Amino acid sequence: MSEEKTITIEVDGQPLETKAGALLIDVTDAAGINIPRFCYHDKLSIAASCRMCLVEVAKVPKPIPACATQVMDGMVVQTRSPMALAAQKATMEFLLINHPLDCPVCDQGGECELQDVAMGYGSDVTRFVEGKRVIPENNIGPLIATDMTRCIHCTRCVRFGDEVAGMREMGATGRGEHMTIGTFVAHNINSELSGNVIDLCPVGALTSKPFQYRARAWELTRHTGVAPHDSVGSNIQIHTRRGEVMRVHPHSNDAINEVWLSDRDRFSYEGIKSEERLTQPLIKKDGEWVETSWEEALETAASGLREIASADADQIGTLVSPTATLEEIALAQKITEGLGSPNIDYRLRQEDFRGNSRAVPWLGQSIASLEDVDSALLIGSNIRKDQPLLAHRVRKAALKGAKIQLVNPLQLDLHFDAAQMVSDPAGMVRNLAAIAEAAGGSHHLTEQIEVTDEHKAVAEGLKCSKSTVILLGNIAQSHPDFTILYGLASVIAKAADAFVGVIPMAANSVGAAVVGAIPNKGLNAHAMLENPRKGYLLLGIEPGLDINNPALARAAMSGAETVVAITAYRSPCLEETASVMLPMAAFGETSGSFVNAEGRWQSFSGTTGPAGESRPGWKILRVLGNLMDISGFDYSSSEEILDELRGAHGGELQVASLGAAKGKIRSAVTGLARIGETPIYAADALVRRAASLQETEEARDAAVARVNPSVAADAGLLDGEKVAVVQGEGRAEMVLKVDANIPDGCVWVPAAVPGSESLGDQFGELSLEKV
Repeated sequence: MSEEKTITIEVDGQPLETKAGALLIDVTDAAGINIPRFCYHDKLSIAASCRMCLVEVAKVPKPIPACATQVMDGMVVQTRSPMALAAQKATMEFLLINHPLDCPVCDQGGECELQDVAMGYGSDVTRFVEGKRVIPENNIGPLIATDMTRCIHCTRCVRFGDEVAGMREMGATGRGEHMTIGTFVAHNINSELSGNVIDLCPVGALTSKPFQYRARAWELTRHTGVAPHDSVGSNIQIHTRRGEVMRVHPHSNDAINEVWLSDRDRFSYEGIKSEERLTQPLIKKDGEWVETSWEEALETAASGLREIASADADQIGTLVSPTATLEEIALAQKITEGLGSPNIDYRLRQEDFRGNSRAVPWLGQSIASLEDVDSALLIGSNIRKDQPLLAHRVRKAALKGAKIQLVNPLQLDLHFDAAQMVSDPAGMVRNLAAIAEAAGGSHHLTEQIEVTDEHKAVAEGLKCSKSTVILLGNIAQSHPDFTILYGLASVIAKAADAFVGVIPMAANSVGAAVVGAIPNKGLNAHAMLENPRKGYLLLGIEPGLDINNPALARAAMSGAETVVAITAYRSPCLEETASVMLPMAAFGETSGSFVNAEGRWQSFSGTTGPAGESRPGWKILRVLGNLMDISGFDYSSSEEILDELRGAHGGELQVASLGAAKGKIRSAVTGLARIGETPIYAADALVRRAASLQETEEARDAAVARVNPSVAADAGLLDGEKVAVVQGEGRAEMVLKVDANIPDGCVWVPAAVPGSESLGDQFGELSLEKV
């Protein structure tokens, strides 16, 4: 490939070398030459609508917009000439004609692009004496506050919805000064990336509703951090004031999250101040919870676990949240090992453990490389909701022409073109086996597989692409035949010369596997509950909401002698099952590290002090280790733990098989099959307590049972009526929603939502009854 031609231009008397065809505004930005702008954004298409970036170019009779002008060899540009300044000042005067003078009460004050540019190019006296236009307030949901009277029609929000979020929920109506930006018809903004319009808006037209009127920009202290939910590991800025987290913004990192942030990462900080925050150690005495000192609580926890371990160490089981920090998980693993138990696991939502339990489930490639694939096969993945910014990368690939195909137990509402193969959970295995056969691979399943033209088309699309990736998502990892699904994916990958990887469920799923929070000849998470232990150590989990089979978890822990819960929250399921609750610092209150989907180690510091008497998780575990006389717990900082972990586990990740294409299909049922997906705003303890996220339509519509019209008709059930979902001994009452996206013979019943605590595995047989 020939190198791009380098040319020379002159800007304000300064010679600059650049590539032919580059935009003038990008060249000046790189050289540190400021040109004012409003509509331009380097991640969006060119609109050239605000006209603020007008500059003078030699031999051109009138000013032209720098954002829409490609440089040419020998071009001479003036950004501060009388012609350029006159054009820029005139543009500013027109922009201010209808803009209200309400900076003292505007949330954007102090970080407003219009304020900044007006200082340089505005006038202190207006010549406009007519009445200003006023736009009525428009409610577009619980996350974004609107004041469209301030809007300057830059259309950044419109272009973002169309080009990045994939949902054109906002647009322009009217002409001239009567033009307004809105949602056409009255409805909420529902994109899982909607909060990014807050950052994009150059004025105070779109601001954060949870942050509204809470603080001024100059009062805030900014700290860099890492988002604690999905496995992207988005880089963030946590803004604090007087020891309180006030808001979260994205921190630019093109290799990970670019400049974007999902709403879950942006607004979940509200959960820090939840009324359920545990701020004082608690112990259960005679069936009642009582507050106690740290000394008594720690001694009770240590002695309880130590006594059980001294009699039979195998009776200790440790379950850790994959959203806990690397340092916390490592110390929990060290305590478990020190007590002599091999039973520790972070794979709380996994049911099938027939595969290689020591392998690390990771993406197998960089996050950024996803947007350059020619073909992708996603297996058991609602990628748009589970990993919004990975979905954004896949969407970019689709827009470039990549062929995206999915094998799932339900039809998804995607924001990119994709072919979706939908069946019941057992049908997913058969479909994947058929694709493997069509691709020329072999498997050893215990039943015959029928290969159709649809399977052949999928296989051909994968084999004919130069760059192909096969990824297994959250649904696949909770599937009763996960190891077979992974094995079949590996067969297809070999036949199609493709990459195969796993989209990790949580912020530190990869880190937990790397530091060894998986059983070595011990019991996995499901087995620890199926064969109840006498003692449990729980790190950052809620048994009724964070485990694949909550009914099994509650029963196992309720019968245990000692259950030590290190938790940031006091929840009903912990009050029911735990014997000691030790208050742990929440997001933003502790230092630590995560390992993201691509294997990148990222560390962060605490931004505020822990609430009440809570302490960082690693400090609690350090003291527990010392009280139990386990060696190697003499740490004075989390950095010391991290250095030790880097030395032992900091090597490059390798792709290792997690399963094999053989065995019996376990997901087949005779009655109705449950599809147990975890909704986006129920993924972990923090986001479940973020008030604004729980007010979104996505959260409000989550706690329902969904069936297709055929299943509803057969059962004599109507849309909107209340039904009882019966699974084993468990029973939950939910509203029924008739949804054509659910396949025949299936019921979509979410996990981790109120009411689901009494149910069993996320996939399995169930029945519906009228209430």
